[in-house]
Amino acid sequence: MQEPQARHEHNKLQKKLRRLMGRAIADYNMIENGDRVMVCLSGGKDSYTLLDILMNLRLSAPIEFELVAVNLDQKQPDFPERVLPDYLEALDIEYHILEADTYSVVKRLTPEGKTTCPLCSRLRRGVLYSAAKRLNATKIALGHHLDDVVETLFLNQFFGGRMKAMPPKLKSDDGRNVVIRPLYYVREKLISRWARARQYPIIPCNLCGSQENLQRQAIKAMLSEWDARASGRVESIARSLRNVSASHLGDPNLYDFVGLRANSEGPKLVDITPRRSRRP
Repeated sequence: MQEPQARHEHNKLQKKLRRLMGRAIADYNMIENGDRVMVCLSGGKDSYTLLDILMNLRLSAPIEFELVAVNLDQKQPDFPERVLPDYLEALDIEYHILEADTYSVVKRLTPEGKTTCPLCSRLRRGVLYSAAKRLNATKIALGHHLDDVVETLFLNQFFGGRMKAMPPKLKSDDGRNVVIRPLYYVREKLISRWARARQYPIIPCNLCGSQENLQRQAIKAMLSEWDARASGRVESIARSLRNVSASHLGDPNLYDFVGLRANSEGPKLVDITPRRSRRP
């Protein structure tokens, strides 16, 4: 590929990512004037892209907001400690490397043969929430994308019997943090193309030696097959999460089926407080 053509493709990718992320931020009021956004970096393609495009959007945004990048060193064996600091030092951004030996805790408490991911996620979340308070962050930005959202929807349906996915914006259980997902409209394949073009220094996600969540991998394979057979199906499923008809489902907590009567004003949507906010 010749250099002008490569530059053209690079610009197209960046514009599409800017458009999709900008729309998600605007649709859900993710970032407001004066916000201090803590961007959580794992060293994977998603979080690199998240920080990259947020920094780009900040240059032309109609509001002012700060970005602070944070990485958690969980003391996994062979973790490349200098990769992210070296990368972040080359950027004009405040950053912090947190250290917490969650690896040892997870290994000690997880039964042999079980995946370490659930406990690891909870411990990591606790450290990041505490860091957000200490750093005076008003929002916590995570790198979950559209594919993550749809995969989580099917995981909850197939294995949990719940119609539940990842929200674009949520308040933590303790009410002290607001979590946002600016990549909510972005497909993983677009992020992969951008990451290759940008040549990010990717840190493997399997340093702990744990197997990947096999159920999620099965869902991912199913969605990949659908992409090949019916382009646009995954995007359509994602749009359905933003176009819910409570009266055509079956949850009596969301719709007053008991009060449904003919020749009346009809049932009303039930104003309820969710029993539990989903943690990221």
